[in-house]
Amino acid sequence: MNSFFPETIPVFPLSGVIYFPKTNLPLNIFEQRYLDLVNDCLKKDKLMGMVQSKKNKNSVYNIGCLGKISDFKKDENGRIFINLTGLTRFEIVEEVINKKLYKEFIVKYEKFKKDIADNTANQNESLILSEKIKEFFKKKSLLLNWKEFEKLEYTQQINTLSMIAPISNEEKQKLLETIVVEDRIKTFKEIIEFYSHSFNDDVDITVQ
Repeated sequence: MNSFFPETIPVFPLSGVIYFPKTNLPLNIFEQRYLDLVNDCLKKDKLMGMVQSKKNKNSVYNIGCLGKISDFKKDENGRIFINLTGLTRFEIVEEVINKKLYKEFIVKYEKFKKDIADNTANQNESLILSEKIKEFFKKKSLLLNWKEFEKLEYTQQINTLSMIAPISNEEKQKLLETIVVEDRIKTFKEIIEFYSHSFNDDVDITVQ
């Protein structure tokens, strides 16, 4: 796996944002340190990592996602607009000491080797979760084009929902750290069950 992806990567820490392999993340870059990061990535291999920063802003979670810049635009004010396409998750080994404005980390990918495999979630499990999340989104007054959403393959559906669901940063990180998508579905169902019971104790959405 290391032969495909770099051992040392630049990382953009951002609170409340996670993304997964085979999903897309648009970013509006304006801070100088991250402008430097993006410009350096464009000169090299277009690869950069995203990881959630913790409440203590000087620290980050150990698990993030490596992405490739798939779209790039720059405006007259120097802002950069990019789209990141998720490739694989990574685990941080240690921070690299450098003189750059942005952080770099030595990372490893072995734990998430299935991210690049052609695997899909169990269709029945995904559909069960889909019905639960529809009800959850409705209670939260959030709109989603379900017709278009359901055109995605099942793993992409779960990963996309994990990104956009109105849950806590810690819960999103928990979803990111699940090794296989079946575990992600199970964890997601448990999270939705907790929130749904807080809305209405009469709603029966017992996790199976």
